[in-house]
Amino acid sequence: MKVAVIMGSDSDLPVVEKAFAVFKEYGVPFEVRVLSAHRTPEEARSFARNARQNGFGAMICAAGKAAHLAGAIAANTTLPVIGIPVKSSTLDGLDALLSTVQMPSGIPVATVAIDGAQNAALLAVQILAVSDKALADKLLSSREAAAKKVLAKDAELSAKYHL
Repeated sequence: MKVAVIMGSDSDLPVVEKAFAVFKEYGVPFEVRVLSAHRTPEEARSFARNARQNGFGAMICAAGKAAHLAGAIAANTTLPVIGIPVKSSTLDGLDALLSTVQMPSGIPVATVAIDGAQNAALLAVQILAVSDKALADKLLSSREAAAKKVLAKDAELSAKYHL
């Protein structure tokens, strides 16, 4: 299965590029689109409605300001949708965060931090790993490696500053 990464505008690309690196690291195929909840609502709706049959297992939507993209996509699919609120120049992304996270009951959108593309990608990988043991094993190995790095830093600093 693959992941759809949808941006409301190509100006969101510097944020979502961090997700691409995660997908490449885990060998997860992804497709990138620019679709707007406001400017291309029919195309966004059609993409969401056909996503499952087109091989997608999860969808990530990045948008700033009004940030209705994740909700519009979620309203038209039963696939998991992960929203990335994108920081804008006006309210530092708080507007996008609230627009993304405040979904009505029955239409869930998992929401990560403002500009949190890396976590959005990792969450999508975890979703796919529910039915993919090899992917689940890669996630576990990555977590173990991260823990070893922290413990090595802890030991180094503890030895350096131990009285």
